[in-house]
Amino acid sequence: MKNIFLIAIMLLACTLGFSQTDMQTAEELKAQMGPKKDSIAAIQGRIDAIQGKIDALPGWRKGAFGTLGLNLSGFNNWYGQGTPNNSSGNIGITGNAFANLKREKYFWNNSLNVNLQWVKLDDKDDPDDSEDFNGTTDVFNVTSLFGYNLSKKFAISALAEYRTSIINNFNDPGYLDFGVGATWLPIENMVVVIHPLNYNFVFAENDAVYESSTGAKIVVDYTRSIGAINFKTNFSTFQSYKSGDLSNWTWINSFGYTLWKGIGLGFEFGLRNNKQEALANALATGVTPVPTFENVDNPVQSYWLFGLNYSL
Repeated sequence: MKNIFLIAIMLLACTLGFSQTDMQTAEELKAQMGPKKDSIAAIQGRIDAIQGKIDALPGWRKGAFGTLGLNLSGFNNWYGQGTPNNSSGNIGITGNAFANLKREKYFWNNSLNVNLQWVKLDDKDDPDDSEDFNGTTDVFNVTSLFGYNLSKKFAISALAEYRTSIINNFNDPGYLDFGVGATWLPIENMVVVIHPLNYNFVFAENDAVYESSTGAKIVVDYTRSIGAINFKTNFSTFQSYKSGDLSNWTWINSFGYTLWKGIGLGFEFGLRNNKQEALANALATGVTPVPTFENVDNPVQSYWLFGLNYSL
């Protein structure tokens, strides 16, 4: 019995000794991590500094990233829902691309934003039901900005911007802004356009609602890639000198996070306010009393998409 007791004490002592050794080893390793992290941060700082110098060099800067959202489903004799036999789907595609030329005396920035979505709900018990995918979200924006540098931060500039839909109502309406003014470059990758002389061409079949006019154009664009993250935000507004009813604004934000070989997750959402579009939609629905600019409801339009992302 006495021997068993001594053996138990020895085993306990060994266990405590090994545990203490392991604990000390872990503490020592953690202590060594501090300098390593500092070294990594210093290396990253030098890499960022070199990348900043590369970005400041004259030449073209090009890039693109987009998001694909896909959801398909089918049901047979699923009586717990209103349409027990159906096939449905939702497909969404977004794309953002830019091609910017930077020179000592001037710059030329070009960008493209596309967001297309289709939805399908085929009720197999309804022979008159559509089996096709129908377009829902439909956004197409292309912008071209040319500037002549007065300093590192300011330039005189000319801007052309075209916005429309391409699935169902191409160029109905379509908006073409063309104007001149000044551009401010507060930080790298950010452009602020202020053009007090701008003409907003509006193309549409309904001339009673849509009208072209002169006004001021303001655009704020910021595009950035930080490691695995791609980010772009663009705010564009036209303020008509003729009437506030002819003014409009659009704000689009796109995010992409790369996980593996250019593939990752993406998210995009957009907001828009356009009273001309709100009135045209209200007139098309035939509501009473007949809507006008004075009484039409003009809520903020919005869309969003989340799915797989691919960046170039």
